[in-house]
Amino acid sequence: MLIELGALVKEISAIKCLSVSKLCECLAMAGFPVDAIDSCSGTTVFEVDVTANRGDVLSHRGLARDLAAVLDAQLSAVEATEYIEGEAPLAVRLETDACTMYATALLKLDCSKAGQTPDDAIAFLAAMNSGAKGLAPVDASNELLHRYGHPTHAFDADKLKGDICVRWARDGETLLSLDGVQRILDSRDMVIADDSGPIALAGVIGGEPTKVTESTRRVLLESAFFLPRAVRATARRHGIHTDASHRFGRGADPAFVKNARDLLVGRLISWVGADLVASWTVGKFSTIPSGTVVTHKNICRIAGEAVPLEEVKKILLRLGCQLESTDYELNVCPPTWRHDLLIPEDYAEEVLRVRGYDRINAVIPPLDVAPEPLPNSYLLKRNISSRLSQLGFFQTVTLGFVGPDSDAKFVDEATDGRLLSNPLSVEYSVMRGSLLSSLWEVAKTNQRYGARDIRLFEIAPVYKCGPNGPSETITLGLVWAGALGGDDPLSQPRPVMMADLIGIVRDIGFAGDADVVEFEQGAFGWEISLTGLEEQTEIIIPKYVPFSRYPMVARDLSLLVPLDLSYGELEKSIRRAMASAPLNDVRCTDVYKDSKLSEAGKQAWLIRLRFQSIDRTLTGEEVEAWVALAIDAVAVLGVILRG
Repeated sequence: MLIELGALVKEISAIKCLSVSKLCECLAMAGFPVDAIDSCSGTTVFEVDVTANRGDVLSHRGLARDLAAVLDAQLSAVEATEYIEGEAPLAVRLETDACTMYATALLKLDCSKAGQTPDDAIAFLAAMNSGAKGLAPVDASNELLHRYGHPTHAFDADKLKGDICVRWARDGETLLSLDGVQRILDSRDMVIADDSGPIALAGVIGGEPTKVTESTRRVLLESAFFLPRAVRATARRHGIHTDASHRFGRGADPAFVKNARDLLVGRLISWVGADLVASWTVGKFSTIPSGTVVTHKNICRIAGEAVPLEEVKKILLRLGCQLESTDYELNVCPPTWRHDLLIPEDYAEEVLRVRGYDRINAVIPPLDVAPEPLPNSYLLKRNISSRLSQLGFFQTVTLGFVGPDSDAKFVDEATDGRLLSNPLSVEYSVMRGSLLSSLWEVAKTNQRYGARDIRLFEIAPVYKCGPNGPSETITLGLVWAGALGGDDPLSQPRPVMMADLIGIVRDIGFAGDADVVEFEQGAFGWEISLTGLEEQTEIIIPKYVPFSRYPMVARDLSLLVPLDLSYGELEKSIRRAMASAPLNDVRCTDVYKDSKLSEAGKQAWLIRLRFQSIDRTLTGEEVEAWVALAIDAVAVLGVILRG
């Protein structure tokens, strides 16, 4: 934003004794750093950086108002004549809630005369990079915008057809705007219209057919309040950025609507001797928002030190707030120009800003409360990520948008409720319903670059269509592709199998049926909502079991086993019999069958038992006694030692 030093001094005379460097320092401490300093026709012009939430300072008056609060200085009064309103010569109808107030005036003037705009206004507009047009209604409107931040507009009254209406456009209506572009409108565009159709995009840009020219003899002035979101949406939809849309889109002051109209009327009377026919207003000033309770304790907590309550009150009053106070808290109503003050923390930040950032102690305040426990959802995601990383999987982060074809491969529902209205491209036009499409694309990229073993996982939201729009579900997705082994001559490589991924699924605690998806090129994928793993938070990471420093003892049993006996039954029987023994492992290491054994209904298993104590070396007598217990236990199942 450009600020001309002379115009700023007129708004707040306290700064005229400050040097340029000191003024830049004050602006920076107030939160508005100066990016550049220039000179235009002998005057100093600052380029000031303003954050997007501070639409109230997009003018000389707004910046001066904030500086006055920071410097505790007096702000000059707005010299505006309040004109008496009378009967309206033409009707103005507000047919949308997006325009709450519309103040206007009808004046007679002659725009054909030369030299209508005063020299000081021409110089000021030049400093703002907005050259004077030589037409008093246009130049006065532009000058007021930069001085006071409230956009206004002037129509050639003799080119209007009937009454004025603020409404939503009808699909297919057109408007030839002041930039020479024929625009096709739809029902989302708010317009100013007469009986012939739209004559302006409300708060954005005027229309060519009703613009003020040298032949204009009567003007209809417009000063209104438009809802910021409606102006922003229209400007973005049509790719327009004007001084008016920049300010209306960030929130104008609804209480300044009449003042802006009267200031514009006063300038036209002063500059060209215009005759005021009538002035009138439709709608009313929006109600003051309800107050916010701000506690003294909260302000001190954010400041990290005790800030006197009386100092807090004075600062808020200097900012234009209205206060109702008790001994410990304040009920604060923001001024009409501050749309960014919504929650108690906003007021606390304003107090600290105006008080001075240099007064904040460079010491971290002590924490006198215990930290809140981490939520289970976070612990679950952390544990799953840690365990999968231990198992050799790499966590990925992919875009939440996919193409409709990729989405259809993994999601059964239609994409209608998940389509983006303004996508980057077709490939990113759908809010994803599955993680597998993105993970598989990453896996294929790794395969193209020669990766042999590809293990990927992602924990991220997926979306489903609903009556109120897409709903979000946090989901875990896994993809495993490539080959295992082959790192040395003793291990032969083999392709990844579905059972490998199922083993990982079991490892992280999922006990249900794993619906594994098989991709092309020997790759497998699986995904599940994290709610399906909520009860597994504690067991995902295996607990540490200390290892023994004493030798392991192994015994092999060659057994004749009935053909219909399962290995699981035999293992359970052995483990039950040796519940008190230091049995480390039971494993079938070999199976032998031939026709003779089969005729007898038998098969031969070689069962290996491993024993190991955590605190001592086992003796041969102990081991033989435990082996005897195992033989007795399996005998009940019809199993005997092989002779």
